[in-house]
Formats: sequence, structure tokens, C-alpha cells
Amino acid sequence: MNKPKMTSEKGVPSNSRLLMLLGQLERMSRESMMTEAEIARQLTAKILHLIQTQEKTKKEVMSKGSTGMEVILASLENSRDLQTTLNILYILSELLTVGGGRRVAVFVSKGGPAILLKLLISASKESPPSEELMLQLHSLLAKVGPKDRKFGVKARLTGALNVTVNLLKQNLLNSKLVLPCLQVLRVYSSNSVNAISLGKSGAVELMFKIVGPHTKKNTTLLKVALDTLGALLKSKTNARRAVDRGHVPLLLFAYQDWHRNDTRQRHMLIRKGLLASLRNITNIKCGRTAFIEADGMRVLYNTSNECLPVRTLDPLVNTSSLIMRKCFPKNRLPLPTIKSAFHYPLPHVPAGGPVAQIYSQMPGVDDVVDDSDEETEADMENDTENEEDEKDCRAGNDDIETDLSKLRPREIHSRPFEELRVYDKFFLELSEDFQGYDLDCAKTSSETSTTSATKSPRPITVPAVQAAPLQRDPGEGRPASAPSSCRPATPLAPAPASSPLPPLELASIHLTEDGKEGVAKEGVAPGARPAPRGTGLEQELVRVLERVALEADSPLNGGGGGGGGVDEPPVNSTRHIHSPLLVGGIAAARRGGGGGSSAGGSDCGSEGPEEEGPLLEVPDTALLLPLHDPDLYVEMVKGTASVPRYSEVAYPDYFGHVAPTFREPLLERAYGVQRAKIFQDIERLIHPNDILDKVVYDLDIPSGPVIADDGESLKFNSQFESGNLRKAIHVRQHEYDLVLNSDINSNHYHQWFYFEVSGMRVGTDYRFNIINCEKSNSQFNYGMQVLMYSVQEAIGGKPRWVRTGEDICYYKNHFSRSSIATGGQKGKSYYTMTFTMNFSHKDDVCYFAYHYPYTYSTLKMHLSKLEDLRSPQIYWRQDVLCETLAGNSCPLLTITAMPEATTNDHICPFKNRPVIFLSARVHPGETNASWVMKGTLEFLMGSSQLAHSLREAYIFKIVPMLNPDGVINGNHRCSLSGEDLNRQWQNPSHELHPTIYHTKSLLQYLAHIQRAPLVFCDYHGHSRKKNVFMYGCSVKETVWQSNISTSSCDLHEDLGYRTLPKILSQMASAFSMGSCSFVVERSKESTARVVVWREIGVQRSYTMESTLCGCDQGKYKGLQIGTRELEEMGAQFCLALLRLKRLTSPLGLRTQQHFLDVESDLMETRAKVTSSPTTYVMEEDEPSFQEEVDYSADSNDDEPDPDVEASNEPEDAALHLDTLSDCETANHKK
Repeated sequence: MNKPKMTSEKGVPSNSRLLMLLGQLERMSRESMMTEAEIARQLTAKILHLIQTQEKTKKEVMSKGSTGMEVILASLENSRDLQTTLNILYILSELLTVGGGRRVAVFVSKGGPAILLKLLISASKESPPSEELMLQLHSLLAKVGPKDRKFGVKARLTGALNVTVNLLKQNLLNSKLVLPCLQVLRVYSSNSVNAISLGKSGAVELMFKIVGPHTKKNTTLLKVALDTLGALLKSKTNARRAVDRGHVPLLLFAYQDWHRNDTRQRHMLIRKGLLASLRNITNIKCGRTAFIEADGMRVLYNTSNECLPVRTLDPLVNTSSLIMRKCFPKNRLPLPTIKSAFHYPLPHVPAGGPVAQIYSQMPGVDDVVDDSDEETEADMENDTENEEDEKDCRAGNDDIETDLSKLRPREIHSRPFEELRVYDKFFLELSEDFQGYDLDCAKTSSETSTTSATKSPRPITVPAVQAAPLQRDPGEGRPASAPSSCRPATPLAPAPASSPLPPLELASIHLTEDGKEGVAKEGVAPGARPAPRGTGLEQELVRVLERVALEADSPLNGGGGGGGGVDEPPVNSTRHIHSPLLVGGIAAARRGGGGGSSAGGSDCGSEGPEEEGPLLEVPDTALLLPLHDPDLYVEMVKGTASVPRYSEVAYPDYFGHVAPTFREPLLERAYGVQRAKIFQDIERLIHPNDILDKVVYDLDIPSGPVIADDGESLKFNSQFESGNLRKAIHVRQHEYDLVLNSDINSNHYHQWFYFEVSGMRVGTDYRFNIINCEKSNSQFNYGMQVLMYSVQEAIGGKPRWVRTGEDICYYKNHFSRSSIATGGQKGKSYYTMTFTMNFSHKDDVCYFAYHYPYTYSTLKMHLSKLEDLRSPQIYWRQDVLCETLAGNSCPLLTITAMPEATTNDHICPFKNRPVIFLSARVHPGETNASWVMKGTLEFLMGSSQLAHSLREAYIFKIVPMLNPDGVINGNHRCSLSGEDLNRQWQNPSHELHPTIYHTKSLLQYLAHIQRAPLVFCDYHGHSRKKNVFMYGCSVKETVWQSNISTSSCDLHEDLGYRTLPKILSQMASAFSMGSCSFVVERSKESTARVVVWREIGVQRSYTMESTLCGCDQGKYKGLQIGTRELEEMGAQFCLALLRLKRLTSPLGLRTQQHFLDVESDLMETRAKVTSSPTTYVMEEDEPSFQEEVDYSADSNDDEPDPDVEASNEPEDAALHLDTLSDCETANHKK
């Protein structure tokens, strides 16, 4: 009868021979193995034989619940016999060779590494030590060390480091023993403290004795030695030691020799190891100096160029590129000071902050570069054992507000109501009795307009881009006005015979669509879809969301859908102007230009008297843009005060912009484009004779910025409203370095640019480098292109901004940022945004801009035109809220619907309408916010039933431009005070921040009279994210992100703050709910959104961010955003407010059943819209680069983030809170 078999693992009997031998060995271990050494040898030899010949025996020892490993380790610890010890080491080697990391982990958990290290110390005391024992011990240690987190500490505490180094010194010619010793040293060196200790013991010198020129022998040994050397050289002390002993030239020679002889690319890992050592050495200043002195730039540049044709060698090219960039000598930014070229004296200087530091700076202090551009390198390093833990600890977001008292919104009456009474004059609608108005006339006009719109067979089109021109009132341009009594709508001017469009009535203002010139039969635009059956406004409005956007399945209105829009007919009507455009007919040439048109390059090849300039025949864009009037624009510029006292008008602002009908896809990033640009930069050092270094434009020259030359260089100009270009340097034949101007009274914020270029040649690739960018990453790396406006194209009938530029990328450069600019940090660098341009017209005048410009004078012109075009049923009032520091007026708009009669039944509902408060353009460089606001204003002033319903639902208070001075003077972030106005809402100064002070006062006034806004929304732009999204304020979501403990009562919150963003996500193709965030952060506590939520008590307080780049979702996926999409977003925001009205007070709109039906149809229509196919589809939020990109995490983010509510807002997909890192591309795959 067979005995039952107990199993420790399925299929493995527990009473096997191996377990019996292990039992005997265990019993021996408890006694003295010294007296029975022969028996121990026999037992261990038998166990080894079984393990070598029977695979199942390994499973027995390593099975769960088995004590085999403990027995073996105990025997090893107690053994004093060499052969027994070797047998046990052989057993362990067999057990750990297979089975993966699990078996090694078991070995480590049983204390195996400590026993091996103890045995190593004991063996080293023998004289001489057993070579075989040392070989086996180091082989095992190399295998198990990487799996033990504390291995480095254990090795250092036991003294094993010196044992291995001494053994290696004594056996350099014994390759069999050297290899495992090197493998163990490599593991030791992964601990930074060990690396320093090993360096003191001579390990670095040992590695350089092994590393050498090309050889076909012992390549494995050489590879491990290089890995070990690379790990040792991560220590600055060891790197300095290598430099002091002259090893940098040896590494370069070895790399060059391996590159020359490894023609079949079989030893790329050795070449990569040599580069890794060079990379670590050049992390210190003396290493970079030694690299330059050894002609390392030329060596790596030449070898890299030879590697470029072989794609598999890209890792070598990329590493070489990183080393060369790091060693490129730091240059001084070519400026006398980093402060703005313009100065504006403040009424008083703030007590503290960056502006106070600028004013307290001693004369003669060099603020461009530090005396030493790098941090002092300490001789001794304070490396810790828990570096990774510390990094993880620092990674947490500690900016989230955790004080619940600050998270509870409450009305704070910080000012007595008596002080706020002066703001009564801005709320006349709340006290108006309308006795002097003929409301019956307004009602009749409204009904007529509505009936006309209802019966019109024309489809709904996008706002005001192709309507016939409308005559202006003689009094247009008024800075402020009260709502007029009933008067006839301004008559339309008859369309000229050559005009392709018929006269349109006022209804065309609300939603118009850009398309081809020409009138389709029966009033339908060419290429437009036929109108729906029936003649009701309700049926036409079903398609409003489709018509308000780009068509998904066909080019707009028959316009060319391909790039360039070559089939788009030009504007036919023309007007005559003088060039260059000078305000008030000023005949003086540009300062320093040496002549009228030639200096400015604005004559487009024409010649004429210098006193007046050449006469140009240009298209009359007013035929296409009802809100644009070139003559009116010039008049508005005359009333605009700028610090530089601009006397010119930029052609794009004069002509206007007609959005192109073709799609502009995100630019696909060509493989290796950044690397190619960096190599071109390195060539400046390799081939210095190619450098021209000729300044062609400089605002810092007192005689004038335009510098006359021999005609071989391009001409630049930025002396016009919103212009920003400080300096242009002709560095090589067709390459220019451009320097942007700082914000006035600031020494940084370089992002917005707007400048003119002329004197170009056709067929030449010009490279432009903006060299003083500050952010560590940009959407220029993810498909965004610069904007260009060609005067030749405009004269030819295509006045428009277009996305352009090739080989665009953004990377860290070799220009140093001073500690004054970085807030005390040393060793920082600027970044370069570079693009290549091939111009289509000879001697053209082209303008480049960061985003679609929208000047303060443009706003004044648009407001004047809107006022003149308003219908009698619209209550419109334009007030001057205040004057800015420079004396420019800040407009405040009031828009709502006139009451139907003067009886209390109509006046009371009028006065009780909820208030919607909108603002925009607090940051001058975010011009997209103004285009969104333009779409909102045009919708509100439209004659559609939707616009009328919206006006009847709310009173709109709008500050369309919070920072006029910054916009006028080409700032990116600040006002003339040198401060970010969106960080001044807590305690604004009426002297330094008048627009914020008075806007907040308006809100405080509303709160005092119990009329706090239903919605507050501040329009912004975002430079590092795609799509349109919102930031709001929520107690719950902030608490969830901060992990603070709270009771359920503390988290009681109405979720109404999510309603408006949710509506927008359903209605607007560009809006992304997943990018929205409702977390309150400490760094944002002084922004408009948080202050209005916290102090005014507005639950729906938002910042609406619009991308400067494009979209990666929905209908516009893969497309760059344009003015049409931005204006559409403004109109859709209005539609969302109308739906919000229905959701928040359904009884108020219940009588308008036709609107409820149409609104439902709108939502269904939006749900059916399919994504338009594009050739560029991004699978991720941002595409991974195929080349390695080196971005450091050093940016200006410890200062107020130059992105609005930007990159540190947590925004996770589940909670709509998704974290954006400043170095988002730091670890992109190759």
C-alpha cells in the first residue's frame, strides 16, 4: 500500500530526495559544520547535482511554503569549508539563473544579499583570497543587487565597496574576474553616496584603464565598464576628478575611434556609453570648458552629421545634440537692458513686488546677464538615501486651497454703500421709466424685423463677415451714448454695381457666414444648403449650430476647401490710399529710415512723392465687413494714446481681416526638425566666418529703430498699435534673430509679437528665430503656426491673416537669463521659437503675429459701428467706465431689450432681469479673447428671434477690454503698471489698476443692491492647451483634490456651477468639458474668477479659455483655430446663456413655446454633427515626438503663471481636473 504523498506545489512530492537532503543539511547546520566538513561537501554536491539535472527540484526549493532557501542560506552562513561554500554558491546561481525576478525577490526577502556581503568580507581577509569564491560571490551580487533597494547602503556599511575595488585593481588582466566585479561596481554606483566613496577609492581611474580605443576583444567587458563609468560620473565630484586628470580628450578620442571603425554599427552600445560619460562630465562647468578646449563641439558635430543617414543611429545623434547644446557657450542677450525699450512713469511705485524691484535697481547694474551665469558648484555633495521619496513628496500639488473658510463663497462688503453710490450712473436702466421713449415704434420695428426674418428664405449665416456696407451716422465714433428713442434703423447704402452681395438688412448682423462673393439664385448663398421646408423662423433655427460653424462635408459656400483658397474670388471694389499709412497725413518718414517708403518697406514696389507717399489702389474691405471702416479706423487711432506715440497704421488693421474659407490644419511636425535647427545653431560656433551679426532694427537706438543698409537685408518695423519687436539681427545670409520687447515697467513676459517685414525675395527660405521666449514649452511644438498678412495678397483682393511657416519648433537656446529676470534663480536660459518662411511675392510687405491682432482702435471702431447699426428695440448704452493710466477710455456696455410699453407691467420685469457680467482682454497678448467677445457682441446686437429672446432674458454688462493700455503698447501680460491685472482683484489700486478697481466696484455695487450677476465670465486665451474650456470654483472639487478631512455638511454645494459648461460642451464643437476645472488654488486667489466667486458671491463665476492653437476633438479636430471659430464661440456662449435661462427659470420662457421647440431641435442637431475628416489626427492630447526633445522644467512658473489660470490647474478626466505639466514633453519617446 502506497503512502499518501504530501505536496508543497502541484506535481512536486514533498518526500522527494531533495527534501530529504535538505533536511539532513538543516540538521547539520544546527551542529558544528567544522567537524563534519566532508559530509557537508557531499550533501551540497548531491543537492547541486539534483538541481542541475532535474528542473522540478528548483521548483521544490523555491515553491511557496518551502523552507529550502532558508536552509541553504543558513548553511552558507555557517559554513567554514571552501568547497562547501562554493557548492552552495553554485546551487544559488542555478536557482537564480532562471525563474525571472520572482526568485531573486524571494532571495532578497530572505536576507540573501546581506549574507553574501558578509561572506565577501570574510573571504577578502584570506591571503590570498580564493579567486573562484570571489568570482561566484560577485556574480551573485551583480544578479541580486539591483533587486534590493537597500543594497548600496548594505554594501557601504559592510565595507564591501573597497573589497571589490581592491580586487579589481589586483586582477585587471583577469577578464574572467574583472567582468563580475565591474557588474557589481555598476550596482554600487547607482547609489550617489557610494559613487563618491568609490571615486575616492580610485574607481574612476580604474575605469579609464579599461576604457580605450576600438578593439574587437572583450567588447562585453568594455560595455559594462562604460556603464559603470557613466554611473560614477553622475557625481559632480567624480566628474571633476575626471576633468582634472585630463580624461575628457581621451573620451572624445575613443568615441571618434569607435565611430570611425564601427562601420557595421555592431557596437552602438559602446559608442552610446562613451557619450553617456561625456554627458555626465559636461553637467559641470569645468567639464563643459574641458569639452570645448578639446574641440568636442567639432568632433560631435562631424560624427553626428555622418550618422544622420542611418536612422538606427538616432540615439547617438540625439545624445550628441544634447551635449553640444549644453556646452554651447552661454551668450548675452543682445540688449542693453531687459527692461522694456519704452518707459512710462508711474504715479507711485508699489511698496513691493517686481515693479518695486525694477525701480529700486541701482543705475549701471547689468540686468541682462549675471557675472556668473551658473550656480556655484559645491565641492562636497549632500546626496541623500531617499532622493526618490523626496521627489515623490515634492510632486504633490500643494497649491490647492485647503482652508475651508476661504472656500465658502460669501458676500464681502469691503466698501460702504455710500462710496459705491457714484456707480448709480452706470445702472440707469434700473431706474429708467422710459417716459420719453416711443416704445410703440420700437415694438412695431421689432415685429417688422421679426416678421421679415421669419419670412426670409435665406439660411442663417456666421456673424458679419459678408454683409453689404452700412452707412454710418454723422455722429459715429462717440465714446459713450445713452439709448436712443425710437428712430428708423440706419438706412442701408445701395450696393455698388460691382458689389457681389445684395444689400442686407440689420438681420445680417447676428449670424452671418463667410463665403464667396456672389448672390445665389433666390437669395441662397452659393454652396449653401437649401433652406428647410416651411417658412418659419423656428424651422430655420434648427440648423443654426451647423451654420455657425465650418461645414463638415463641403467647403464653405463653395469656397475652396484646399490650402491656399486659390479659387476664392477677390474683392472687386477698390479705394486709393497713400503708403505708408501715417496718422493725420504725417509726411515724416519712419525714424532712422533714411526715406519714406523705402525705409519702411510699405510701398509694395510703388514710388511717389516722399511728402505723401505712393498712391495705392486697394480693396474696399468695408463691402465684406459691415463692422469695418478703414477711414473710421484711422480716426480711432488718432484718439488712441500710446507710450511710443505711434504715427503709423498697420495695413492689416486698416484693411481688416476676412476669414479664409479654407481649412487650416495643424502643421504635422516633420521628423528631426528640432534637431536640424539645433545643428544649424551649433554651426554658428563651428563656422564663425558665416556670421554677419548685423543689426537691422533696434528700438534702443535713439536716432530711430530702422537702420539703413545696402538692400541685402530684410526690413522690419513694429511702430504701430499693438506692435512688438524690439530688435532684429541679420545673423547669416537668410537668417534673422528677433528679440521681443518686455512689457512696459517689467523685465519679462516675452510672447506676443506683431511686426512688419519687407524687402524679401521670392523663392528664398528665410529663417526667423525669436530668441527670448520664456516658457518651457509651446503649442508651436504641437502644430500651431504663426500668422502672416500679405499686403500684396490684400491688394489682390484677399485681405486676411493666414497660418504659415514651416519647420516650426520651440526649444531651449544658449542665451542666458539673469537672476534678476528669473526672480533669483541662476543658470536659466531663454527659449527659441523658430520658423522658416518662403515668400510668394517680391518686395511684398508682410506682417507676422503670434495670434490674430485685435487692437484697441479696432474695438472702438466696432463699438461705434454696432451702435450705429442697432435697432430701436435694443437697449444699448456705452459708458466710459474710467480712464487708464495713459488716458485711454475703458468702455462699459449695457445691452438688453427695450420694454414693450411704459406701464409697470413691462417696466418692472425689465428692471428685474438677471445681470450677466462679461469681460475680456485683461491680458493683451490673448487676442483671441477679443474675437470671442466680438462674436458675443454681434450676436447680442442681432435681429434674430434668439438674440431678441436673449436680450429679453438678461441685462448684459460688458467690459470688452480691461487692459487698453497693454493692448495699445504691444504688451503680452501687463498694464502700464508692469503688473498682471488679473492678479490685482483682491486689492486693486484706483491709481495703478483703474479698470480693475472700477469693474470690481460695479460688481460690489450690484451685490449691495442684491442684484449680484447670475453669471460672471472673463474671456481669456490659453497658450499651452487646445480647445475651449472653462475654469470655475467649487468647494467639493477642491476638497476632493486636497484630500482634507471634512464632514458632509461642509461639502454641501449646489452643482449649478457645472450647468453652463455642460451646456457649452453639448452645443459648441470646440468646447471641451474634459479640460474644465473647478478647483480653487492659492496662487489664483486674486484672479477675477475667484474673487467674484468668493467676495461677490457669484456661484457661476468663470474664466473661459480659448486655445491659441486649435482643437483635438469634435468637428474641428486637427484644425487650427481661426477668427470664424472664435466668433462662433462667442455666439454659442450666448445660446448657452439662453438655455441656462430655460433651465434656471423655466416658467419665464414657458410662453415662448416656439423657442423651446427650436432649442430642443438645436441640441439634437448638434448631437448629429460628425467629425470632419482631416489628414492629421492626434491620438493623444499631444503627439509624441519621434525625436528626443530636451526641455528643462525651469520656467517662470514660480512667478505668476503667464498662462491664464493656466498650467497648474488640476484637470482630471473623471473630475474634469487634468494636470498640465510645464515640462510635458520632457519624457517623450524617441
